[in-house]
Amino acid sequence: MIAIVKYNAGNIRSVENALKRLNAACVISDDPTVLESADKLILPGVGEASSAMAYLKQKGLDTVIKQRTKPTLGICLGLQLFCSYSEEGNTPCLGIFDEQVKKFPPRYKVPHMGWNEIIDLKGPLFNEVKTNSDLYFVHSYYAEVGPDTVAACDYIQPFSAALARDNFYATQFHPEKSAAVGEQILSNFLKLNV
Repeated sequence: MIAIVKYNAGNIRSVENALKRLNAACVISDDPTVLESADKLILPGVGEASSAMAYLKQKGLDTVIKQRTKPTLGICLGLQLFCSYSEEGNTPCLGIFDEQVKKFPPRYKVPHMGWNEIIDLKGPLFNEVKTNSDLYFVHSYYAEVGPDTVAACDYIQPFSAALARDNFYATQFHPEKSAAVGEQILSNFLKLNV
């Protein structure tokens, strides 16, 4: 069973639709019991870090997510919430990854919105994905490049396009909005076994 975490952050339906295109049945839930038992868990999101973390804590989902031993994927805001801290709302996050989330300096257009290349690809999430593939981004905050970085992107400065540690994976880009390459990445996640 694949579960998508419902936590008052946008973009859940587009992830659900992307999974349907891959013939992968899923449920959308904020029930801790459902999320604990899921074979795969996805935390998507377009929203604001402090209010999203507050909702996860209120429902006890922060603990459920951190204790998972099965494949778990964060997308966009989901990636940021998997990090240790976000400058957005001065928010302590889940701490799955050590990286910190910072706001892009206003040297160029912020938010970073549109298609951009990813490089330095590592790990199973990127099987059959070519370096310099274009993926779709929409974000004003970024995770620094660090030991858990498995793909990088450069906009204003280098940042983590994807992170991975143990059974946890996260993408700053939106695979569900990134055409065939994004579909391949989601398919790779669905094939993971931990």
